[in-house]
Amino acid sequence: MPPPALVMQTTYAELLERCAAASFHDQFPNDGSFTKKTVKGRIYWYFQTSSEQGRTQKYVGPETPELLAQIAHHKEARDDERERRALVSALVRSFRLPRPKPEIGNAIEALAKAGAFRLRAVLVGTIAYQTYPAMLGVSLPNPTMQTVDIDIAQFDDTSITVTDRTRSVLEILQETDETFRPVPSLHKGRVTRYVAPKSGLRVEFLTPNVGRETDLPKSLPTLQTDAQPLRFLKFLIDEPDPAVILHGPGILVLVPSPQRYAVHKLIISRRRQAGSIKRDKDILQAEALLDILSKKRPYELGEIWNEAFDTGPKWRKPLAEAMTKIDVTVRDITLKVANKTRSILPGIDLVFHNEPPSHNFTRDVVTFAGKSFGDVVQCEISHEALADYFGATAINPAINIEAFLKNRSAIEQLARTKYLSFPIEEPGRVLIKTMDIPKLRKLGQQS
Repeated sequence: MPPPALVMQTTYAELLERCAAASFHDQFPNDGSFTKKTVKGRIYWYFQTSSEQGRTQKYVGPETPELLAQIAHHKEARDDERERRALVSALVRSFRLPRPKPEIGNAIEALAKAGAFRLRAVLVGTIAYQTYPAMLGVSLPNPTMQTVDIDIAQFDDTSITVTDRTRSVLEILQETDETFRPVPSLHKGRVTRYVAPKSGLRVEFLTPNVGRETDLPKSLPTLQTDAQPLRFLKFLIDEPDPAVILHGPGILVLVPSPQRYAVHKLIISRRRQAGSIKRDKDILQAEALLDILSKKRPYELGEIWNEAFDTGPKWRKPLAEAMTKIDVTVRDITLKVANKTRSILPGIDLVFHNEPPSHNFTRDVVTFAGKSFGDVVQCEISHEALADYFGATAINPAINIEAFLKNRSAIEQLARTKYLSFPIEEPGRVLIKTMDIPKLRKLGQQS
């Protein structure tokens, strides 16, 4: 019998495929045809219909192999809502995957049917985080799943260049809860947030802040709303992934890739007020995803982490600071897949307090403890290194311990240098081998 995680991911993959086909069919009925346009060397597809009022076109999306397959099979699509509901129920019941509150699901479903996600809107925040367990085939901490907010982002240039439109956001939301109303902003006539007093639900629209810092809302014509510009959002919503919200028969949406979501949460956690619940939630979500992604998608995680780190000092500083706030094992594994050393972390050091050493018979090493950021770091030096450089004359635990004690200060300095400046081998530990010592001594002289 396949392992539960594989069954979960297989079931979710089938649901995602069915939801994509159903959404595509709903958005583009059979009484029309697909046509393409080339803009700046890239092909975009539109759905064209004719009526007595003339010809109209709806934006479909940029050409991809997946989109071409959907177009090819468009007329074969059938309504399989019952089967999709069964798949959603199986994922929630059998694997205890998170589903949104009904009022949240209803609002997202209405926006999806209106075409918001077809028009490249991206669901961000905790609702997006709820899609990752099924996507990755894992469980994630439940406390980080709770929210009454729906955050939706879109590039403002996409909204300007695409001529297609949804109905008014307020009109769409009021179909699910008549108490929805716009929240006035500091800028007269601009609305980026909507609330429903009856349920307490809040829906906010966001867009990347590129250029100088500003709080002036930008217009999103395709969604017929304004959006709050936010720094670092461009990084988050670049190349989003399709996902399914486990509500009703499943709702096809776009969400940030889990790699971008995790790294983005690290960065923005440092922009939150110290001690705030949101800052703690950012760190918890980032830590949970980094732990999974370092095992399941190490190459992709390393690539995205380095993309952020290499953007510049305004990105590097908060990212490095946030890494010191997560679990040490997760931190070290993430740095390892990113091919970074611990020395990039602000304030990091390895200190020793003269703890008694011991001999590990299985590994034939002398073990001694250090501390970094309050966490115990297990340090080791091999018998071979003790013999080659520190006078251990025989393979004997007592002789190894004696050689270590005579040269303790020098060995601890080697351990500190390797812990901080060498590529990470194992999280939370450092082993000094014979081959390391010449380079360690050279680095020690330079520091």
